[in-house]
Amino acid sequence: MSAELFVDVSPEELSIALLEERRLVELRREKVDIQFTVGDIYLGKVKKIMPGLNAAFVDVGYEKDAFLHYLDLGPQFRTLKKFLNMAKTTKKGGVDLNKIKAEMDIDKNGTISEVLSVGQEVMVQIAKEPISTKGPRLTSELSIAGRNLVLMPFSDKVSVSQKIKSAEERNRLKKLLISIKPKNFGVIVRTVAEGKRVAELDKELKTLTRRWDESTAKLFNLKSRALVVGEIGRTSAILRDIMSPSFNSVYISDQEMCKEVKEYVGLIAPDREKIVKEFKGDVPLFDQFGIEKQIKSLFGKTVSFKSGAYLIIEHTEALHVIDVNSGNRSKNASNQENNALEVNLAAADEIARQLRLRDMGGIIVVDFIDMQKSEHRQKVFEKMKEAMTPDRTKHNILPLSKFGLMQITRQRVRPELAIETDESCPTCYGTGKIAPAILLEEKLEDSIKKAVQIQKIKKLTLKVHPYLGAYLTKGFPSIFLKWKFKYGFGLKLIPSASLSFLEFKILDDKDKKVDQ
Repeated sequence: MSAELFVDVSPEELSIALLEERRLVELRREKVDIQFTVGDIYLGKVKKIMPGLNAAFVDVGYEKDAFLHYLDLGPQFRTLKKFLNMAKTTKKGGVDLNKIKAEMDIDKNGTISEVLSVGQEVMVQIAKEPISTKGPRLTSELSIAGRNLVLMPFSDKVSVSQKIKSAEERNRLKKLLISIKPKNFGVIVRTVAEGKRVAELDKELKTLTRRWDESTAKLFNLKSRALVVGEIGRTSAILRDIMSPSFNSVYISDQEMCKEVKEYVGLIAPDREKIVKEFKGDVPLFDQFGIEKQIKSLFGKTVSFKSGAYLIIEHTEALHVIDVNSGNRSKNASNQENNALEVNLAAADEIARQLRLRDMGGIIVVDFIDMQKSEHRQKVFEKMKEAMTPDRTKHNILPLSKFGLMQITRQRVRPELAIETDESCPTCYGTGKIAPAILLEEKLEDSIKKAVQIQKIKKLTLKVHPYLGAYLTKGFPSIFLKWKFKYGFGLKLIPSASLSFLEFKILDDKDKKVDQ
């Protein structure tokens, strides 16, 4: 299966799209200045102890205090506390974790007030990003992820991914890591480490321990709410987790990020560095490769998937509901049972894709078309499990109930991606009041004139809907060419399908929106 990654960078937002066989399967859109990413390690301060919940609320700098449950402290919490106290009083070079004597594990049936107190500083890691009205979810079982290994400070265990089927290979990797790992560090061996040589694993292990040492050496000067260990860049993190031989190319619209990702790929897979390419086209990256069109068709309440069949996707605070409908297929079907099976099997594929694409988490209830035969219900269940196999997020699927309902749970670690596919009315922009369309050309020219003559911006990019772009560039001399002669040849026009019909944007040479 061929896979391609597309990264579109703007001053405000980073958009990452993963395509498999030219089909959009994952999409992430995040603000550039976003904080509190899963994997970030902070120095927090305990604000409240909640004995009834056996948990604490910790201030890590977010507007709402983050939640830390007793069971997420980790057995070695006393050793972590000892390490932090030493690191806060050691000026040079930090504290060598290898030389610390491990403390006794905390009681798994204990209470939060036995180990934490209000005002205490504690090292915590973001386990779930802020979602809806909730602050981040925290853990003190710290880890630093690499391509082949995950480093677990304060642990001594070595675990190997169960997805490595060969017992012999699992034993080899476990013995190998036990022999090379430093004291007071545990290791999780990831699936991609299968078949890797000792030199490669040893090099990565040393890189991860060095990253830990360099980051924690700064604890002496850090105040609470500060970032201790930051997760690597979003694009690099995705490449670290999903990169495989099936990756054909990675297109990035930003020169600096392209260089950063090339360096990272050079570290984890030197022979694949050439797949990272900078995109330099005038047309937006997502428009050039047809991704914007896929986004418009795949998000929204109704999603069509096969010969008239469609899904209806509803979201509530408690759960997500997906209804499978056969649409106009039912009119042509000679056998209702076989038609239901065919639609349900195709729906399973599309539902698995939608869960990844929207990053839907929590409880998902799917209402499949009713089937009388138990073997058909079993087929749909097996198909759903197969379709969800590529999904890296932890999930659990239950067989169809007698009502034709399937229950799925999927781990939620970040807010669900919601994209508004309905466009504003092209004449009133949703206000209900119609501006004369004949004046649009004049309005556009006034905005350009203001930017060039008043704001003194010499290089401008005008983004418009492709239909409006065709109108402005038709004929000779076209309206747009006349504007270039009048206001300077630094003026550029780019059609963008992401804009509504009569919407336009004017950007400066740094891609920042110009006040109109």
